[in-house]
Amino acid sequence: MSKEYNSDMQRLFLEMMLADAQSFIRVQNIYNEENFDRSLREAAKFIKSHSEEYKTLPTIDQIKAVTGTELKAATGLHEEHFEWFLTEFEGFSRRQELERAILKSADLLEKGDYGPVEKLIKDAVQISLTKDMGTDYYADPRARLLAIKDNNGQVSTGWGNLDKLLFGGFNRGELNIFAGGSGSGKSLFMQNIAINWSELGLNGVYLTLELSEGLCSMRMDSMVAGISTRNVFKELDTVELKIRTAGKKNGDMRIKYMPAQSTVNDIRAYMKELQIQKNFKLDYIMIDYLDLLMPASAKIGPSDLFVKDKYVSEEIRNLAKEFNILMVTASQLNRAAVEEIEFDHSHISGGISKINTADNVFGIFTSRAMKERGQYQIQCMKTRSSSGVGQKVDLEFDLETLRISAPADDGTSNKFRPTPNSIMSQIKNKAASEDGEDGSTIRATGTPAWDKPVNGDQPKVVGNVNSNKLKNMLAGLKTPQS
Repeated sequence: MSKEYNSDMQRLFLEMMLADAQSFIRVQNIYNEENFDRSLREAAKFIKSHSEEYKTLPTIDQIKAVTGTELKAATGLHEEHFEWFLTEFEGFSRRQELERAILKSADLLEKGDYGPVEKLIKDAVQISLTKDMGTDYYADPRARLLAIKDNNGQVSTGWGNLDKLLFGGFNRGELNIFAGGSGSGKSLFMQNIAINWSELGLNGVYLTLELSEGLCSMRMDSMVAGISTRNVFKELDTVELKIRTAGKKNGDMRIKYMPAQSTVNDIRAYMKELQIQKNFKLDYIMIDYLDLLMPASAKIGPSDLFVKDKYVSEEIRNLAKEFNILMVTASQLNRAAVEEIEFDHSHISGGISKINTADNVFGIFTSRAMKERGQYQIQCMKTRSSSGVGQKVDLEFDLETLRISAPADDGTSNKFRPTPNSIMSQIKNKAASEDGEDGSTIRATGTPAWDKPVNGDQPKVVGNVNSNKLKNMLAGLKTPQS
């Protein structure tokens, strides 16, 4: 049976607050004078304003003189009475806030503004007193650290060198962003990580707001089967066998297309439906990509990228927290990043708002020449869980199967292929070696090509010219005869 918080009970709340300043302080985070009955609202407002200005509660006489509201002095109260007060006042505040949120939601629904409704209701339902006193830092360090390991538990990206930089991998409830220019491979990175996690036995969703489900699936077919995208249809039987075999031992994965400008509410509804209909245990979600989402909690114009990205990034990070899942998405780099080999926050399209919210941000560096050589490089632009900011990680790329992997340690990989920085250094060193310190040209040494045997023939006979003798002879010719 629901409780009726009538005006008499609300009057008692105010009287008990005046009798115990500590109780008044403890309910400050949920105290709202708008929750009180109209006959008591002025008194509730005066109590709050007086305590904030003068750092003490007003007397009953002061309240009567200023607001005309008569309150009684509460006497004979014990600790148990104030425990009752805290419990009841929490329930009263939650009910009043929820009632007001529902009335406000009705107006929003009439206007067709559905986005803020969920937030209003959720905020009202979550009204509560502060009961969690935080972590006692010195009490039990071992248990505290093991709890982080057990509850969070880094999940490997599948790339050992990136895991090392992140102290183990990605964490649940965090927002991870891969940033790159158009055509740099943002989707490829997320698809590769999705397959890596599927091979670890994790279940997840690859959500695409750009590419079709069919194209995403075909790319992944090539990655899983290890067959070139050009030959997928030629070797259809082999591809089918390998995909079915992998599906028996890997975690479940769904590829879902959603139209651009979808919201987090659309994603949440899909996730809930997937869990109900398919009994799907969700471990991760890939959103391809963040810039195509719109905020659900506020109406923002598409041109206001900074505010839009702020809301969207906060909402999808909250979604990761709510479902306790791994969250990976991507974002565009702006034009200023095209010619750069060192990325910073200014190169992120839309501004720094999404960087502030994200836990890890990686810039993707590549070029056509690098791809042809099987190279990718990512730069850690931000990380909360390690000291890897600014560090770069080299990865291998199979142009045929689109598979991205960490360099092997057996000496057969391309991990020592020159990066863009080292390539530039080699060009500079080569140019410097061609000119001496005094500006003179340094000639190559060794046997000239024309002096070497050709097809087994003897080397050509060349004249041995002594330049000093030639100079003396020419000088003698010019000397007049006596």
